[in-house]
Amino acid sequence: MVPWRATEDGFVTPEVLEWYRRFAEGRPGVLVVEATGIRDLPSGPLLRIGHDRFLEGLRRLVDTVREASQGHTRLFIQIIDFLSIRRRPAAEKYFLRYLNITDRHRESLAVTTDEDCRRRLLKTPASELEKLLTPRELEDLRFGARERVTDTHLPHIRDLPRTLPGLFVDAAERARKAGFDGVELHYAHAYTMACLLSRQNTRRDGYGGPRENRVRLPLEVFGAVRDRVGEDFAVGCRMLGDEVIDGGSRLEDAVFFAVQFADAGMDFLSISKGGKFEDAKQPAVGWAVYPYTGRSGYECMPTVYSDRRGPFGRNVPLAAAIKRAVNKAGFQTPVIAAGGIGTFEQAESILRHGEADVVASARQSLADPDWFLKTLLGRGAEVCRCEFTNYCEALDQKHKQVTCKLWDRLHPDEQDLRIDSSGKRRLTAPRWEP
Repeated sequence: MVPWRATEDGFVTPEVLEWYRRFAEGRPGVLVVEATGIRDLPSGPLLRIGHDRFLEGLRRLVDTVREASQGHTRLFIQIIDFLSIRRRPAAEKYFLRYLNITDRHRESLAVTTDEDCRRRLLKTPASELEKLLTPRELEDLRFGARERVTDTHLPHIRDLPRTLPGLFVDAAERARKAGFDGVELHYAHAYTMACLLSRQNTRRDGYGGPRENRVRLPLEVFGAVRDRVGEDFAVGCRMLGDEVIDGGSRLEDAVFFAVQFADAGMDFLSISKGGKFEDAKQPAVGWAVYPYTGRSGYECMPTVYSDRRGPFGRNVPLAAAIKRAVNKAGFQTPVIAAGGIGTFEQAESILRHGEADVVASARQSLADPDWFLKTLLGRGAEVCRCEFTNYCEALDQKHKQVTCKLWDRLHPDEQDLRIDSSGKRRLTAPRWEP
């Protein structure tokens, strides 16, 4: 979970340390640190690992978790690459500054200069714009410009097969130097590696089209990372069991990829679902499109406002199918189930039925970081249950410091609270004494 507690330059802050300290006090088997950027580029209050200057703070984070969990919790860090995305522009800004005017525009409007063309387009009714602009231009206007892995006319996109392995390798090596136990390669949702795996990846350079080509760069990235960090450092990935978008990858693709990853020697496969840009809702002007607002986003983080199936464990069948395929192929690579898992009984059932080897839980752990420990001690009645309203996800959508609505309902008079930047919400869960 990305809690937006880093500095604007991506450094660890006291709020980041407190966030992970509180989770570690519940002694989960493993904590996976939030998606952490591998490029040395500004990306707002998102943790970064794209330069050695970030190592000092990451070492403090590792030490904090070791101390708070008394050595019981392993610590991985999720490392991620993403392409450029712009906020939705005002129509005036788009037509007068951003749109690349071509002969097609000038001819359609019967004008000779770019300036006249821009002015005419700005005054054109929305219903007429669909005849004058390409689908991509319309999307840039209505959602904001977004790079794709298929934009091979752009040199930095064309060169992804050359540049990405080194970026991931350097990030993984820094993670090892910082003291982490492993890395989770982010191959899921709306980001670069997932887009390479997608059926929508039609690159013609050997890295798109058939499944065998789409999995090529993710395998090359893993191989390069493994060569650098060695066999005694965990390297696995977060991947999609289903993209849940038109023309996207489905379970049969995920099964193929998972077997390839297991054969290559990945240490674990964490299965997610959806979370794509392609079906996201239109953002307001000045906001960036958010990949968890459409149907694929719902399936990624289902809420209590649901259909007959309900929000609980909707992704488990994907993990189960992938586990069966991986095991049938002769591999024992641990498969992790996640998504709407909020009770001990539910988690235990998944394991007993062989649907996964490991159970991961984000939102329930946010609601109650001690739920593992409470269950272990036979005090399950004291667990604070997540209500799956996605209050936390709504804060994430606006890049606000993520909290749980339940925290402020419990022990509101607790002393020495760290409050968020709005002054309205506490930044850590209430304390619990075993």
